[in-house]
Amino acid sequence: MIYKQLLEEQFQQLHPKLQERYELPIDTEFFARGTMERMTTNERLRPMYMLLTTSKFLFPESGVNIPFTIANRSYKNERNDDTVYWERTFYFPHVTRQFNATMTLDATRNVIQDNLGDPSLFYSDLQLHVTNGGMLLIRSTNQRCLGLPLPKALTGRVTVLEGYDDARDVYTIDVTIYNDLFGRMMTYAGTFTRSTR
Repeated sequence: MIYKQLLEEQFQQLHPKLQERYELPIDTEFFARGTMERMTTNERLRPMYMLLTTSKFLFPESGVNIPFTIANRSYKNERNDDTVYWERTFYFPHVTRQFNATMTLDATRNVIQDNLGDPSLFYSDLQLHVTNGGMLLIRSTNQRCLGLPLPKALTGRVTVLEGYDDARDVYTIDVTIYNDLFGRMMTYAGTFTRSTR
């Protein structure tokens, strides 16, 4: 619901499968299984990533053809806000990692409020756009850590492009997190299909 509310008339320009994925009425779930064809992290940031694994956020592992699942559950939070909980689970050969988030809508500022991790240590505003090809483009803007605004030099600029490949009948995902000081912090790209638990 929150994504449809934010995009308004743009929502109808999304690929029909993306509309199905992001409509998410309250008390429903989208669950999928897929493979990340590539996942890369920044070795210089490994100590920070190891620390962040405890909050189900970033992690140090890289690899190819990594199985993963994604679950998006919509519900009303304690303030009666429409909320979507994201649970991404990556099955590396020797360890399983999660990258979770809780999202709500700020209709006044026209952004998705993205609380990253579980418990959440980081926060980011997200702007959503629909491309001419019906894909969903997501970009991060303002970010905070432990409630404090992050200076631009310390932010991780997130770009997400999600689409649907009709020929292969799969969702596609491509994510880049970039920092001006450290370069690419994390990238991953892959495909997934809706499934049942």
